[in-house]
Amino acid sequence: MKFTKDYSAEIDRLKKEIQTADAIVIGAGAGLSTAAGFTYSGERLQKYFADFVEKYGFQDMYSGGFYPFETSEEMWAYWSRYIYINRYNDVDNGTYKTLFELMKDKDYFVITTNVDHQFQKAGFDKERLFYTQGDYGLFQCSEPCHDRTYDNEAIVKDMIEFQEDMKIPTGLIPKCPKCGKPMTMNLRSDDKFVEDEGWHRAAKRYDDFLQKHEGKHILFLELGVGYNTPVIIKYPFWKMTAKNPNAVYSCLNFGEAYAPDEIAKQSILIGGDIREVLKKLA
Repeated sequence: MKFTKDYSAEIDRLKKEIQTADAIVIGAGAGLSTAAGFTYSGERLQKYFADFVEKYGFQDMYSGGFYPFETSEEMWAYWSRYIYINRYNDVDNGTYKTLFELMKDKDYFVITTNVDHQFQKAGFDKERLFYTQGDYGLFQCSEPCHDRTYDNEAIVKDMIEFQEDMKIPTGLIPKCPKCGKPMTMNLRSDDKFVEDEGWHRAAKRYDDFLQKHEGKHILFLELGVGYNTPVIIKYPFWKMTAKNPNAVYSCLNFGEAYAPDEIAKQSILIGGDIREVLKKLA
């Protein structure tokens, strides 16, 4: 494995690759949104979930997301806040917008495990985005009885407006329009995740993009991808780089910028803060 702490020369290399690559594939993980200000503990947790923290002792928002609340009214009170601040609120400190400015005139495609919709909010073309793990802005049947998702912005805002004492009104609990069972988030956590028509179209566009640029000078730009689901972005990027002598793999990840020895000469590894690195690239 290769790792670098003095990354000024690597930034210069990456800037040149961005300018000269035939195509750029961006692979984005949670670290990118963290750099953009989407923290799930500390000040933001206290600001929006102080009552839940006091009652249940949650240390971060994720903990609350998996907590077995006794009632659906309380569960949706929690989740509506969670969805609203991480999907519909404007939080980005400029990180995604800086990335967009770097990419807007390039032949790019984005594959991401993030579910916060920030690429589209920053201006990225939705036809060049593949959200593999779902979207905070979508509901699905919990069964699921059919492969369709539903926009949730209006009902989430109603849940926020009308909740009292950490509960939403019973009438706002979302039910499947087909079978009447409870709705749930369209987030990949088990084998019930709905890959709807839009998901499959995006997957095909991603495959088509890779085939179109096979063997060309392609930059695989990995941003904040950890090891929770490395088979989605990290490992495929390594394999595609190894197969293509004209490809370059770049990993931006705070303190965790690595690559296998087999592609060391084709790799640009920057272990600094993604937000600051993007500023320098811009």
